[in-house]
Amino acid sequence: MKKQIKKVLVGMSGGVDSSVTAALLLEQGYDVIGAFMKNWSGDSSGPSCKNPDNVGQEFEECGWKDEMRDAARVAAKLGISFTTFDFEKEYRQDVIDYMFREFEDGRTPNPDVMCNKYIKFDLFYKEAIKLGCDYVATGHYARIQNGKILKGIDDNKDQTYFLWAIDKKVLPKILFPIGEMRKPEVRNKARKLGLIVADKKDSTGICFVGEVNIREFLETRIKNDPGNIVTTDGVELGKHKGISYYTIGQRHGLDIGGGDPYYVVEKRKGTKELVVASQYHPSLFKKAIKAKDLNWFRDVDMPFKCQARIRYRQKVQDCKIMSLVNGEVDVLFSEPQRAVTSGQSIVFYDGDEMVGGGIIQ
Repeated sequence: MKKQIKKVLVGMSGGVDSSVTAALLLEQGYDVIGAFMKNWSGDSSGPSCKNPDNVGQEFEECGWKDEMRDAARVAAKLGISFTTFDFEKEYRQDVIDYMFREFEDGRTPNPDVMCNKYIKFDLFYKEAIKLGCDYVATGHYARIQNGKILKGIDDNKDQTYFLWAIDKKVLPKILFPIGEMRKPEVRNKARKLGLIVADKKDSTGICFVGEVNIREFLETRIKNDPGNIVTTDGVELGKHKGISYYTIGQRHGLDIGGGDPYYVVEKRKGTKELVVASQYHPSLFKKAIKAKDLNWFRDVDMPFKCQARIRYRQKVQDCKIMSLVNGEVDVLFSEPQRAVTSGQSIVFYDGDEMVGGGIIQ
């Protein structure tokens, strides 16, 4: 009996990683459909660009048309069908609006995590099912083996940090082909295949929005709410435009002049004070962290010894998850962690396996 060919929908962003993902799956014998997700255009308030003359500048327009064009060209080169999905309404609601709410409340969110949760591995996955696909695939540097998410082979590019919030029920339907490769290998593969994106610069900044001046971006929807910049001893050093525009551990953009550099260590919403200290001050370090909105890919017994990271590309740190009460966990690190930031993700590992994560309180 003839073996049935498996069909896969590949999220093609117009970059080298997703392009090589599609090529590898084609080589492996899959029936591949390429798909571009249009998630962002216009400005922070809506899809229509406020000023047509500004298209292509800053966050007025992220250049999605060029990205889609590159993705379509790669699909044509590979000889696969290509389609597009418009998720802009949902992306603004579940990712961008969430991001602004968090910043306004004094936290520092991670929009890439929400993009994976709500867009790539929910809406996109559902479209794959409608098309009769057996799998979805993206250009993430991660691996899935036996129902587990493992770190990508390339330590410098591993993206499991951004995948902790996706629904574990979707895991059996996800493929991450380049998780077994290092970045230089991916680019070399693209060159051998003659793909136009082989040497294209990696995208940076907010997922699908791109690299923006974060303060200017936030100021489009969050009003200035000035207050004092003070030391931990209460000495006033200057003024700020609003604590929403700053994050814990931030050094640049404080505009408080000479002397030793200061870093943000606390944001006091009640008094509108932005508290700063030297980079070695104890207030910049914490051993104990609380986290909520947890998502687990396997059952864990508390207390649970594991490793965790509180920011992308941080080397994993030894810790112990002490308890689970009212949906929150207490995490105790072996070594104090610098610049623990409310709203960011804490992601847990057992060796190479990513076992879950949550939002830092």
